[in-house]
Amino acid sequence: MNELIFTLEPEDNARLQSLCGAFDENLALIEKSFNLIIARHAFTFTLQPQEENHYSPSLLQNSAKLIQQLYAETAPLKGKIKELDLEDVHMAIQESRMLLQGQWQSSGYEIAIKTKRGVIKPRGEHQQAYLRNILNHDISFGIGPAGTGKTFLAVAAAVESLERQEIRRILLTRPAVEAGEKLGFLPGDLGQKIEPYLRPLYDALFEMLGFERAQKLMERNVIEIAPLAYMRGRTLNDAFIILDESQNTTIEQMKMFLTRIGFNSKAVITGDVTQVDLPRSQKSGLKHAMEVLGNVEELSFNYFDSHDIVRHPVVAKIVQAYDKWEAEDEIRKEEKRQAKLALEQQKILEQAELL
Repeated sequence: MNELIFTLEPEDNARLQSLCGAFDENLALIEKSFNLIIARHAFTFTLQPQEENHYSPSLLQNSAKLIQQLYAETAPLKGKIKELDLEDVHMAIQESRMLLQGQWQSSGYEIAIKTKRGVIKPRGEHQQAYLRNILNHDISFGIGPAGTGKTFLAVAAAVESLERQEIRRILLTRPAVEAGEKLGFLPGDLGQKIEPYLRPLYDALFEMLGFERAQKLMERNVIEIAPLAYMRGRTLNDAFIILDESQNTTIEQMKMFLTRIGFNSKAVITGDVTQVDLPRSQKSGLKHAMEVLGNVEELSFNYFDSHDIVRHPVVAKIVQAYDKWEAEDEIRKEEKRQAKLALEQQKILEQAELL
């Protein structure tokens, strides 16, 4: 029988428990993702393909490396063992799958963001390139579907720049009105009306810095979270500025934002061009910027796709299904247009014959 056997070292029961998860749920996720059977006796693992005709030595070797890597991540830090959860395992699986398929050839030069809450490593080639471009360019665009880490990595880079005292402040902003909603119809005062739109930025900050430290920095205006409309008339020096959900900016808003950037400042603009909530008659500022600024060498444009999604695995399949439907819908529309055109030409010919 085709199988691969290996043993984890050093032996530590607490680390092994973290690796396997409650009721071995972490191992079950790896089994399902790679169509494997994982048997374990203490610290010795045996990997087998679920179907003999699907045996692949590289798959077994890659899966063994994945388990060993996850075990290494449980190593005690300041005397505390890291508890792996399904999200940690899912992201490691995604990276492992990309290596297996040859979609990401690791160069050995991998960037990591170091914050007081731990080390944040980008997953996959696109995230690596995105983070590298953020560090090397004053203005970077991150464009792709939700869940690809665009905003999370940008906030991580901003926090690291602040910790290193490379900048004096962080400003996070996004359009306040989405999906046709008007602030005047929402309950509460202005702060309460706007807060839900900015919540994802708060969540990312709290994860990087912890709730108390993030709150203190916001109270001192070292970190500012504000709607895009509040940017008008300002020039920001020594700052790291992140514009999130930029697909919902107008052309004028995007131009206004890009011209607010001052000396010793960085800006990251993130968005998903398939999720535009502006009125149909209004063009997205992000789409327009992609057309107008694509050849400006000082800027970087970074594109993500469904393979980069680091949320629940089904999210990637949902995005792929929508992309497929939209592509097929364009074909259907073109076929209808051609059929209509042919019918009109036929009518013209018939009328000409009658004359």
